[in-house]
This record gives sequence, C-alpha cells and structure tokens, in this order.
Amino acid sequence: MATSAAPDPLRRLSKFLSLVLRHEPQSIGLALDAAGWADVDDLLHRLNQHGHAVDRALLDKLVADSDKQRFALSPDGRRIRANQGHSVQVELGYTPETPPEQLFHGTATRHLASIRTEGLRRGERHHVHLSPDADTARRVGQRHGSPVVLTVLAGEMHRHGHQFFRSDNGVWLTESVPPQFLQEPA
Repeated sequence: MATSAAPDPLRRLSKFLSLVLRHEPQSIGLALDAAGWADVDDLLHRLNQHGHAVDRALLDKLVADSDKQRFALSPDGRRIRANQGHSVQVELGYTPETPPEQLFHGTATRHLASIRTEGLRRGERHHVHLSPDADTARRVGQRHGSPVVLTVLAGEMHRHGHQFFRSDNGVWLTESVPPQFLQEPA
C-alpha cells in the first residue's frame, strides 16, 4: 500500500505565512502597518512563539524561492508583506497602470454560471487577480477544480474607465471584471 509523501515544510510555511500576512495577522499577535508591512524581527519572534521554527535565513529563502513571489521584503530588509491577496484592510500603494489588451483569469468550470451573469468579483480580497498569460491562469484554475481560462479584455476595460494595478510579482489587479469584458475559450 503506497503512502503519500508529507507536504513540503517550506510549502506549509509559505501557506501559513500567506494566511498571517494576508488575512489573520492577529492569529499570532502580529500588527501590519497601513501598507501591509510587518517588522521582520517581530514576525520571526511571533512565528517561533506559535510553534513555527523560523530564522532569518529560512525566511529569506522562502521569500527568494517562492515560485509565485507572494512576499516582498523592504529595500532595507527590515519589513515584509504579502504582494497581494489581502482580506485585511491595507493600502499597497500601487499606482494605476495601462494593462495589456488581454489578461487571463483561471477558475474552475463550476463557477462559470455565476461568472457569466456577475462577472469576476473580488470577494473578500481587495482586487480580482489576473494573470499576464494563459498558462499561469490555468495553473491558478487547477487549484480550484477542473480549470477554465477566461480572457479578460483588459484594454477595452481600461478605455471604459476601469483601473488596473500591477503587483510586484506581476499579477494584475482590478476591482471587478463585468461579464461583457470576458471571453470564454471557443
């Protein structure tokens, strides 16, 4: 009988750090500033207090090796934050940018009916997340079930007054995507 391998410890830590820096800083007694930054020394202290053996070298490796570049360190290395995806109130300070003509959104096919009528909504997050390429969007959609990649007519949306932002890791962000700016695969 085959047994499944234990989850990668770095991946588990990355998910926990995402939870703390995006959604529940209070779960370990951490405070984020208005822009979502946390003091690295305070974060390390609180992670260790809550049973997560993390030192600065491990945190630096996690930030550097994250395939999705979920986290950013401040230029002086003394603060850390999640790049996007927050449900807690933060102001990330991104300036509006002109998006490419098309962006992509990966989702599960079971969500298509509501997307067709309501478009893409941010839910509990600050923004809808859009990918610059279909392959990335497909990987995102696979996390939620049988994937489908929607094409977002971002250039047209922008010309109609919708704002777009690009996070430090290249994810495009917008408040919502009305259904008329979405195309399904043929």
